[in-house]
Amino acid sequence: MSIRLHNLLHPFLMRIHLHAMLLGMIAVLLVLHGPAHAQQSTFVPKAKHAILMDADSGAVLFQHEADELTPPASMSKLMTLAVVFKALKNGVLKPTDEITMSEHAWRTGGAPSGTSAMFVPINDKVTVDELLQGIIVQSGNDACIAIAEALAGTEEGFAQVMTNEARRIGLKKSTFRNSTGLYHPEHMMTMHELADLARYIMTEYADRFPLFAQKEFKYRKHRFFNRNPLLFLDIGADGMKTGYIKEAGYGIVGTAVQEGKRLIVVVNGLESSNDRRDEARRLLEWGFRSFGPFDLFKPGEVVGSARVWGGSSFYVPLVGKNGVTVVLPRYPANQRLSAEILYKGPLKPPIRKGDQVARLRVSSSTSAVSEVPLYAAEDVDKAGILRQGLDSLIHLGFKWIKIKL
Repeated sequence: MSIRLHNLLHPFLMRIHLHAMLLGMIAVLLVLHGPAHAQQSTFVPKAKHAILMDADSGAVLFQHEADELTPPASMSKLMTLAVVFKALKNGVLKPTDEITMSEHAWRTGGAPSGTSAMFVPINDKVTVDELLQGIIVQSGNDACIAIAEALAGTEEGFAQVMTNEARRIGLKKSTFRNSTGLYHPEHMMTMHELADLARYIMTEYADRFPLFAQKEFKYRKHRFFNRNPLLFLDIGADGMKTGYIKEAGYGIVGTAVQEGKRLIVVVNGLESSNDRRDEARRLLEWGFRSFGPFDLFKPGEVVGSARVWGGSSFYVPLVGKNGVTVVLPRYPANQRLSAEILYKGPLKPPIRKGDQVARLRVSSSTSAVSEVPLYAAEDVDKAGILRQGLDSLIHLGFKWIKIKL
């Protein structure tokens, strides 16, 4: 059970503490920025599905139908790449390994397919490094299928590996039926999970991430230019993947850095390649202009408490790792903020100082959501039998109390 701001002995103190902090922050922001900036605080999307995420914290700055499953087209090649990057990291593959272009890969994703291809001749050998560039720059379906067959024997087997890896890294909804993103009714992702996947690749495979900024790739007689239009704009973009199939429209997973701040944008369901470029750019530029970090709690300052069952203390105080900083709108006119402490409880001892036991979620009425992990500020040891019995009675008597700010 997820318990929200659940502190039975002094719930009202906790409620006042969080509300005072947030209301005070809003008042300061309004004084600093004033209502003249109110028009910058909202974004009206043209895309059917969209999300804007802060890459460092994972905070969702804007979302529109971002948790709805939709065909991801070639944007799902990011999951293909994540599996390949993992194989490289674990030594299962090496960049210099050579892979043969099978007839199936050639016919299904190569020149005869009429889809985006790297144009590797049938039965030719090509290195893993070349295949990666063919996937990232040219979105080659033949390159995807060839590397999928090399790792899993069949593309179907590789698709199951993709789904398994998605679950392992926390993508709960996405399912994969091929390595390419070509249409299949069960090959589906959400824009939220695409953004999470992009963020995962940036952090887990940071050494491979610069590949996404590569603007062109020469292979045999071919010269491919990266299909990501954001790379050719002066907005600090350095990744990641476009997609199009008629069943979903035009989409893109993009990321850019300005003044040390990185944002991730995902849009889908647009009518043209120009629309996806303009929508992604518009959302990124709005995000850089309209959001910033705000310090809510200082290092060591207690944010709240979490209920502990059968411990030497009924509650454990919670703190941020180095204080609590969240990403929120800079221009909060006509907005409301709410905060809640989330954890599965009651917690069970022993709990050690520094254990991550909860999360602070701060939400804006504009759909921005920022979450920060919370840690135990002190040890809580296991109590004796009598204390556990008393605690059980208290928990049964008051378990119906929940507080949501």
